[in-house]
Amino acid sequence: MATSTTPLLTTDDLAIVPALAGLPTEVLAWLLEHGEARLLPAGTELFRPGDPADHMFVLLRGALQLWREQGGQREPFLRFEAPAISGVLPYSRLRQTSATGVVTTDATLLMLHRSQFPALEHQSPELVQRLVGLMSDRVREETRGQERDDKLRALGKLAAGLAHELNNPAAAISRAAADLSARTGAEPMLLQELLAAGVPAEQLPPLLALASRSALASTSLSVLEQADCEEELEDWLRKQGIADAHALAAGLLSGGLDEDTLAPVLTALPRHARQPALRWLEGQLASRQLVRDVQEAARRISELVRNVKDYTHMDRGAGMVPTDVHGGLDSTLALLSYPLRQRHVQVVREYAQGLVLVNGSPGALNQVWTNLIDNAIDALPHDGTLTLRTRREGEFICVCIIDSGTGIAPEVLPHIFEPFYTTKPVGEGTGLGLDIARRIVLSHGGRLQANSEPGRTEFCVWLPLAD
Repeated sequence: MATSTTPLLTTDDLAIVPALAGLPTEVLAWLLEHGEARLLPAGTELFRPGDPADHMFVLLRGALQLWREQGGQREPFLRFEAPAISGVLPYSRLRQTSATGVVTTDATLLMLHRSQFPALEHQSPELVQRLVGLMSDRVREETRGQERDDKLRALGKLAAGLAHELNNPAAAISRAAADLSARTGAEPMLLQELLAAGVPAEQLPPLLALASRSALASTSLSVLEQADCEEELEDWLRKQGIADAHALAAGLLSGGLDEDTLAPVLTALPRHARQPALRWLEGQLASRQLVRDVQEAARRISELVRNVKDYTHMDRGAGMVPTDVHGGLDSTLALLSYPLRQRHVQVVREYAQGLVLVNGSPGALNQVWTNLIDNAIDALPHDGTLTLRTRREGEFICVCIIDSGTGIAPEVLPHIFEPFYTTKPVGEGTGLGLDIARRIVLSHGGRLQANSEPGRTEFCVWLPLAD
């Protein structure tokens, strides 16, 4: 803490603070006697992340700005202007500061160490009651703000993952469209070559039938097996007098055409007509495959949009409605598929049979699933396992999210649902995610609990089934 001077304060100075107004003079005198007055110039750092949270600050003049590290950036989140009270308050469980407090305007304040709180309660139960109410209001306000921030961060994370997911099919459509444009541009020339070769009219229908085939080569073939098949087809084509057998073999094979399929049609053609016929045929098959690629990529984009719609429930009104638990879990997994793939996480679904509905707010419940699954992903090692298990227990559905991470330390486990409690490095967690999830579950008439041991951490949510 920076060097400061000690101002001379009176009980009249304290009486201007709303939380202290109307208190007996002897209570204010007690605060002056047991507190420490300070005059701090603008720019003073009053506390930093990691400092012990051991003082209540009665701000009599000036202003105090609190900053928090989020994602490597410093963000303002609370500001106190005189007259006000900040810092740690009676019955607060906060033991360590997670923010930076900076004096922005020359400040006069009275600091009371938390070791004096028991004596303060004996001296003035009314003041302690006021301070507890002030703490509750502050926690409620900060929690609301943190919920908004968490939603924005979750939205940013999901948007980044969605952008990555959309990029692949969009790039596939772009590539296929460019190739298709080149193919269709060459089709008139290939058709002209075919007609110039004088293919007998009775041989055209079998050739057209091959071009209309929709069968694709088996996707079960390994890369080595596929290469062997292409080499065999290439050798056979050369024996039929095909000069560019190497260029044609892969395209014909990808269209599901092999030696057995081609032989009856190709051997019936005049030898000089085989080359243009195969070039035209390969062009038709390639164009059809490119169209299928575009259709598949477009289907994937539509599926991603549907997942976002299901996750956010944009087409539903607010309020409690019959909500599909399994659908919410699946849409959350779909939106978190990018980090799951990055860590090579194996996802195991062990769902109860049948449609499981609860009366709930779909968006709020999806926030619960997002917080729990996202935390599990952070805890998982590379190639870890994430298990989602549901089961019916009487009039409740139990949803368990299990990860194979290192587990939660026994001394930490009892505190994980406490507001602002976090074991993550400064700037990487606010300690509100699990508290928010717990409060959402409680608002649905359910409960949330956690169990952990090395190699297995389980969060279970119980929700009442819909009538």
